[in-house]
Amino acid sequence: MRRSSRLSSSSFPPLDDDVDSVCSDELLGSQSRLWLRDMRARGPPADREVNSVGSDGLYVDYYFPVGELEMQPAVKWKRPKEICSSPQFIVDGATRLDICQGKLCDCWFLSAIASLSMNRSLLNKVVPQAQSFQNGYNGCFTFRFWQYGQWEEVIVDDLLPTVDNKLIYLSSHDTNEFWSSLLEKAYAKLKGGYRALDMGFSHEAMVDMTGGVAEMLHVSLLPKDLPAYLGPLLSKGALINCANSQGDLEKRTNQGILFRHAYSLTAVDRVKTNNGYVDLVRILNPWGNTEWEGAWSDTKGSEWNTVSAEEKKRLKSVSCDDGEFWMSVSDFRQNFELVEVCHLTECEPGSSVMPWSCVMHNGNWVPNISAGGPPEGALFWQNPQFYFILSEVDSSRADSQKMCSFVLALMQKYQRRRGIILSIALHVYPAHPKNTYLSPEDLNGLRPLLYTEYSSRREVVLVGSLPPGRYIIIPSTYEPNQEGFFLLRVLTEPGNTAAPAQKPVPEYISSIKEGSFTPCYFLLQPTYPHQLALPSSSSIRQLFEKHCNTEGFCSPVRLHNLLTEAIKGGVLAGSEKKLVLEHCKSLVVLMNSQDIARLNWPEFQGLWNKIKRWTDIFLVFDKNKTQHIEYEEVTAALKAAGIMVDNFVLQLVGLRYTEPDLTISYPGFLYLLMKLETMIHKFHSYDVMGMGAIRLSYKQWLQMTMYN
Repeated sequence: MRRSSRLSSSSFPPLDDDVDSVCSDELLGSQSRLWLRDMRARGPPADREVNSVGSDGLYVDYYFPVGELEMQPAVKWKRPKEICSSPQFIVDGATRLDICQGKLCDCWFLSAIASLSMNRSLLNKVVPQAQSFQNGYNGCFTFRFWQYGQWEEVIVDDLLPTVDNKLIYLSSHDTNEFWSSLLEKAYAKLKGGYRALDMGFSHEAMVDMTGGVAEMLHVSLLPKDLPAYLGPLLSKGALINCANSQGDLEKRTNQGILFRHAYSLTAVDRVKTNNGYVDLVRILNPWGNTEWEGAWSDTKGSEWNTVSAEEKKRLKSVSCDDGEFWMSVSDFRQNFELVEVCHLTECEPGSSVMPWSCVMHNGNWVPNISAGGPPEGALFWQNPQFYFILSEVDSSRADSQKMCSFVLALMQKYQRRRGIILSIALHVYPAHPKNTYLSPEDLNGLRPLLYTEYSSRREVVLVGSLPPGRYIIIPSTYEPNQEGFFLLRVLTEPGNTAAPAQKPVPEYISSIKEGSFTPCYFLLQPTYPHQLALPSSSSIRQLFEKHCNTEGFCSPVRLHNLLTEAIKGGVLAGSEKKLVLEHCKSLVVLMNSQDIARLNWPEFQGLWNKIKRWTDIFLVFDKNKTQHIEYEEVTAALKAAGIMVDNFVLQLVGLRYTEPDLTISYPGFLYLLMKLETMIHKFHSYDVMGMGAIRLSYKQWLQMTMYN
């Protein structure tokens, strides 16, 4: 039974809703429920870690989210050594042909894997090669995925669901090869289980596995000379998927193309025939079969008879039903409607591929501080601004215009986990002739040069080109005073750059005319209040180097000395007297990921970024300038930080974190937010299915309560 992946008109395959079709009588049996009850449903014994070992001494991920599809009685979870006699992690290299779709409707994900396999260095990053079923085998395999600006490891056991000793999900043409099956399981764990892969978008999967920037395009709007457009993209290492969303779900056309099904475009080339040259594109179907049957097809394309053997060898044309095929550019236009391009910023060492240069900026929209809403509103000037310099002219342009190409990508972070989806957009303006920011008055008289429509997608992308010059990028939400975190990525030719726009306080304040904007407390503050309270980025690096040990680590005692010195010189001077060693111990252990109670420079940078953001909030809500927040302001302050609490939690805050006069000091506020944010994050990391409840072992409970 072939599963499917429904494709919407605006993006690539989400899922089909024929979930029960895989749960038919032919899959019934009894062993799966017994195995689940023994291995997962009860969870690990109290004296084991969550990710521990089974009775056979091999690794078992007890909290991998098992779904309804895998709980059918006939489904047996087996390790590869139980499926075949000599399992291999990778056979003759991991290639795009190692992917055969199973009962799961995740062709959107498989097309991304197929594209990924074309980039060896990225594939090696996602799928570490030094893993096997022989040397050092313990039933555990590690994969990496890009999440919000950084690569994260996902560890899984090698227990895979089978029926009649055959994998029910992704498999390889080589029955003893398992890298792709385990990669699918790791991605399923990242997303919340195999069932989560029944719905998704191929461009998001490509981003998660490459760290690239994906844009969605309609084929009808692409340039007439398609090879000239696709060639430079592929030369930069871009991964490209394509699909047609016009017909019924995965219904075949007369020439073999499936509607609402994700394919990978892996090459574009010009083939020499006896009758001249023809432009072709190479397409891969993740199903591994069901190929194009028109002109230039593998089995029915008589056009190949006009091509020499040498030319066929150069194009690696193979007459077999392996899912990969060539077709003419004109046929491609007629049979595919949508294209997804994933722009990369990394390439293999020594490769001829020249990817984009990428600058990343993490930011946040904070109500009444940096969440100004759309350009039409009176508060647009409050949004963060990024100074953008274009100086390197495109070398590949065919015309004589001096233009600089770039890709801007704005991604909203963590919103899905919180159940909040923002509508976001990007606007690009010419910069002020003298300043690196735009004042409210400047913005009143300007129109954006380029912009995106507001969208609730995870990431909005703006691909464009402008003459060399200075520009301002402004990310915003559709409504003002919406709280959220974002990642802004700026992809340019090497030599161009983007940086947060600095707004000097005197010029900023003098640019505001009384009565011109909606009154709020922030009008009396610099754009980022922490600039008057905390040292600059360069100064804080010097402080870290001053207070860390010779190995570059900062212990709680050293952090106490560092923060005391950092606070002394700003508008919060005096607050350092409220900073105690216990605060610093908690800040260290909550930020450190290695359980060694000390911070290296990257970890301290993460902590410092949080401190700057929380200082902005504290200064806004410390309305009477006492360096304390009143208890009545706590709920609003926490909301500005993106944390919602009920009355019960608020009472606990009052009992645990307030001073005798029911106020919260500046150090106490930092400590409170760090504790709340970390514990909420820990809860969500265990609640992978979003059920609102988690199970902890005895050891986990003690570690969480005693160490944090």
